[in-house]
Amino acid sequence: MIITMKKHASKKDIEHVMQKFKDAGLQIHESIGENYNVFGIVGDTSCIDIDQIEANPYVEHVQRIAAPYKLANRMFHPQDTIVDVNGIHIGGKEPIVVIGGPCSVESEDMIERIAYKVKEAGACMLRGGAYKPRTSPYAFQGMGTQGILAMEKAGKKAGLPIVSELMSADKLDEFIEHVDVIQIGARNMQNFDLLKAVGKTKKPILLKRGLANTIEEWIMAAEYILSEGNPNVIFCERGIRTFEP
Repeated sequence: MIITMKKHASKKDIEHVMQKFKDAGLQIHESIGENYNVFGIVGDTSCIDIDQIEANPYVEHVQRIAAPYKLANRMFHPQDTIVDVNGIHIGGKEPIVVIGGPCSVESEDMIERIAYKVKEAGACMLRGGAYKPRTSPYAFQGMGTQGILAMEKAGKKAGLPIVSELMSADKLDEFIEHVDVIQIGARNMQNFDLLKAVGKTKKPILLKRGLANTIEEWIMAAEYILSEGNPNVIFCERGIRTFEP
């Protein structure tokens, strides 16, 4: 449910309206702009009488959201989402952000050389895989922690934030400390425990579309992250194999 409050409504007036939802155990997410105060109400809102809410003199409009995704819904975000990565802004009318780098980090020397090439080519961030999901269990699986540290060192030397793929929640603390943007790969797009874990952080999340997932399923994956409190989600299309309608 989306509730738009009138701009002249005071903080006390808003709190009075929102108390009803708090008493019902619903989550309240606010989006404040220059010309609007929008509140997203998440949970079982079937017990809420819309007519009663709209009768409040400080309420502009009330609307139920039919789509399964709530927090990712454009109705709740009249303004463009801008994700800040160390001063680099992604989204809205900001310049296109280019991220470059190797599929896998294979050595400290290699990632440092590539970092400078990426910077010279005009990219804004360095990406590389330290934990690699491979089709074959016998293929190179990445350098692990040493790969993350090598990329962090190269990124600092070249002046580039780094992006790397997180495969499991047990490495999350390592990524929070050393990585600027956490990538959730296509194969983990519906790893819901992992999505919840990164949702508890404030790190920017680069969410890649799954191998055969519809756009709605992709947005619902983002909803898992958003529902845990992390608004910093970047969608990454990567090509699919499906009968997408």
